[in-house]
This record gives sequence, structure tokens and C-alpha cells, in this order.
Amino acid sequence: MAQKGVQLDQETFSCSICLDLLKDPVTIPCGHNYCMSCIKTFWDGEDQKKIYSCPQCKQAFTPRPVLVKNTMLAALVEQLKKTGLKAAPADHCYAGPEDVACDVCTGRKLKALKSCLQCLASYCEKHLQPHYDVGPLKKHKLVDPSEKLQENICSRHDEVMKMFCRTDQQSICYLCSVDEHKGHDTVSAAAERTERQRELEVSRQQIQQRIQDREKDVKMLQQEVEAVSRSADKAVEDSEKIFTELIRLIQKRSSDVKQQIRSQQETEVSPVKELQEKLKQEITELKRKDAELKQLSHTEDHNQFLLNYPSLSQLSASTDSSSINIRPRRHFEDVTAAVSKLRDQLQDVLTEKRTNISPTGTEVEVLLPQPEPKTRAGFLKYSREITLDPNTADTLLLLSDGDRKAQQTSQHQIYSSHLNRFTDWCQVLSRESLTGRCYWEVEWSRAGVEVAVAYKNISREGRLNECRFGRNDKSWSLDLSNYKLWFNNISTSVPSPRSSRVGVYLDHTAGILSFYSVSETMTLLYRVQTTFTQPVYVGLWFYSNGVNAELCKLK
Repeated sequence: MAQKGVQLDQETFSCSICLDLLKDPVTIPCGHNYCMSCIKTFWDGEDQKKIYSCPQCKQAFTPRPVLVKNTMLAALVEQLKKTGLKAAPADHCYAGPEDVACDVCTGRKLKALKSCLQCLASYCEKHLQPHYDVGPLKKHKLVDPSEKLQENICSRHDEVMKMFCRTDQQSICYLCSVDEHKGHDTVSAAAERTERQRELEVSRQQIQQRIQDREKDVKMLQQEVEAVSRSADKAVEDSEKIFTELIRLIQKRSSDVKQQIRSQQETEVSPVKELQEKLKQEITELKRKDAELKQLSHTEDHNQFLLNYPSLSQLSASTDSSSINIRPRRHFEDVTAAVSKLRDQLQDVLTEKRTNISPTGTEVEVLLPQPEPKTRAGFLKYSREITLDPNTADTLLLLSDGDRKAQQTSQHQIYSSHLNRFTDWCQVLSRESLTGRCYWEVEWSRAGVEVAVAYKNISREGRLNECRFGRNDKSWSLDLSNYKLWFNNISTSVPSPRSSRVGVYLDHTAGILSFYSVSETMTLLYRVQTTFTQPVYVGLWFYSNGVNAELCKLK
């Protein structure tokens, strides 16, 4: 009985829920067996539905079956435990779709522990044991489990390939070496492996050396980054201290000048006010004397008149008018002129001076905005490589020349759907957003095109002015045919361009946008002075079939 039990599949006496040997086995109405605690817990989870099912066959039962221990099965399990039957392997021991299965196992196969290159088979732990115990099998080459063992078999002679043909650079069997590979440079696979292993080690050493070199380079670059950062931080800190001191000195000088002006004001005003007071007193005295004389003139008694006249007719000494020094009214204009001159001198110094921040000559203009260039060569220093974004182009626009050229066509182009695409105006925007100082040039074929800059959040869908370049507060557009600059749907006349090429200069920080006609000289068409609130994009708008325009290569 015991011997027969050992030969049974261990899964027969295992619970399919806990995957262990049955404990207090019960048999449910469909005939499947479970541990009593396992099936109780499973059915407890189905109490709300009031329908109870078998975990294996899914048969449903209503009401909940009463569970009674299967004493016969319980006794059999206990007896089999005593006679050596082991618990069923855990589920993770069985081979899955991604695992190499044991070639000897029957039924549900276990995972292979090793593969034998001589037997060309894979074995689980149990079936691998003979390779550890049997003398001839001990000499076999065992490797990690592999699904590619059959690749070691010669498809022509059905023999294990133990040779390598260096002439054809392929593995062969012994029969191949005396057949189609006869006369070739052949060696054993082991000898070729030894040679290749040597080369592999050399390659690894080279790779490891390169890794060390690159890591050393990375470390040096990191040190350079840290050094530059420390230097930059110190320069910023020192600059702030210097500017703070400079501001303090200017404020102190301003206070001193103000105090000197007020002191001089007091010096000059005091005698004037003193003289002014004397004159007021004299006027009062004269008015009083005039009233007395007037009253005397009306006296009818001649004797009384003659008696009082001598005392009333005498006048006090008059203030000398020559002591009043009336100067031209430019008391402190000289001071204002001196301060203005100081301001101009300081501005000239700050405009000319720059701070070098690297040994390569890179410069940062730290003080005042640089003036707009005067020559084309000066503008070209700020030239940018700009391309058009196909995801914004209206379907009537054909892009070419690396997305630098656009042409209005009568046929719709096949573009993928995109939220950034203009749907009702033949317009397109650049891929690149622009800040700082930038310069680019546009060349057009004939009338019917406008050159624009716009914010990214300009509307795209519909024929409203919100989508149209220059007809809203999110874009500026130069009409090259009607000679107008448009912004917020307001146009301003501009001179007629002298050529079919226009240059656009942007100083984003200073809020300057200038359009030039480019020929032998640069002719200013219009300059916008504004405040940009976000990066801008280059735009082109076409309103005549067949017209094309191109963003010129400047470098």
C-alpha cells in the first residue's frame, strides 16, 4: 500500500488553494477536495453573493454546503505521510512559460536546474542527481538551464558540434570536418573558446581601461564645473558688494550735493529776505505818511495847516535801491549741468566696460543694454538658425528646404492632426522660441506675404483676428506688399522695402523689434518699442497662391 502510494502524483493529495498536503480534508458536492480552513475562508469571501463556487471547476452551490471532514481521505494522507510521501512542490517550482522545463518530468514539469551539453537535455534537481552520482555522467559538462541546446546539433549529420571551422567562422561536427570543411583550418570548440576567451579578456581590459579613463575625465570635468561655479558665485558676490558700495557712494554724494545746494540757497536767500523786509517796512511808513499828508491837505484852518506842515512834510531816508543785486535767473543751473555731466560720464564708462568671466574671452554685458548694430555685419553676430514647425503650418502651405521655406499652394498637404496647427489662415510659426538678442532674414518671391513674430499662446483655430498675425495683442506683423506694420489690428505705414529680403532684429530684454530692408545697406523700415512678456516665435503669413518665402541661412 505504501509503495503504491509513493508512486502516486503528489498533487493528488494537495490542496489547490494552499498548494500543501491536505489538512482536515473535506469533499465538496462537485467532488473536489480542499483543506477545511482553506475552503471556509474562500467561501467567507462569497457570503455577500450568497452563491458559493468551487475554486477549480467553478460549479456554484446554493445554499452554502455543510462541510464534513472526509475521514477516509484524512487517514490516507496521514498514512502516506508516514510512508514517505512529501508535500507537493510549491507552485513556484514548476516551469512557467519563461522557464526551462525538465526534459525527464512527466505531467506538470518542474523547472530545470542544469542543462547537460553532452546529453543535450535539461534536468530538475531530482533528475539531475545521476550526473552527480554516476561515474561516466560526472564527466558531462553541466551549464545553466538553456533552451538552445538543439543549436549544438549539426543539422546535416545530427551530431554534436564539437569542432570550429576558422575558415568559415562556424561551429561544425566531426563529420563536417572531413566532409564539406575538409582542408579548412579546423580546431576543437574548446581550443577556439580558449583563444576567444583570451581575446575577450584583452577586450575587457581595454574596456575597463577606457571606463577608468572616461571616469577620470568626467571627474576632471566635474571639478572644472565646480571651479567655474565657485568663480561665478564669487564674481556675483563681489559684484553685488561693489555695486552696493557704488550705490551707497552715489547716495552719499547726492545727499552732500543736496545739502550744499540748500546751504547756498540759505546764504543767498537770507540777505534778500532781510532787504525785502526793510522795503516792506518803508512802504508801510510811506503809506502812513501819505495818509497824514492827505488828511492835512483837507485842513481848512490855514494856521493849523502851516503849523503841522513842517513836521509832516519831512520824509525818512529811503532804502538805497542800488543795494538790490538782481542776477540772471540761473542760480543753480550750473549745479544741474555738473550733475548731468557726471551722469553722462558714468554712463559712458559703464557702457564701455565689460566683465570677462572666462579665459576664452566670453563676455557678459552686465550694465547697460547694448546699442542696436549699425551694419549688417554687426547684426550677423546675433544671427540664429531658425526652422519652421510643420505642426503649426496651415494645410495649404508646403514646407521644403529643411523646413526653412514655405509656399502657398492650391492643394491641401497631408499633415497629421495637431492642436498647434493654424486652420483658417495660411500661417506658420518657427520651432525655435527666441529671447535675448537675435537676428534673422527672410527672402520672398513676390507680393502676398507678411513677416511676423508672435507669442506661443496665439489662437490657432478659426478666421477671427485672434488667430491672424498683427491683428491682436499677441503678435506683430510687417506687410511686405502694402507697406504696413500691424499690431493689435492697428496699422502704421512703413517705407517701401528696397529689396526682396528683410532683416529682423530682436532685443527681447530691451523690448526692441526692428525691421530692415536688406540690400547693399541696411534701411530701417520700422522699430517697435514694447515690453515682451514671454518668448516669441518667428511667423510667416501668405495670402496669395504661389507665393513663397524662405528663412535665409546666414552662417
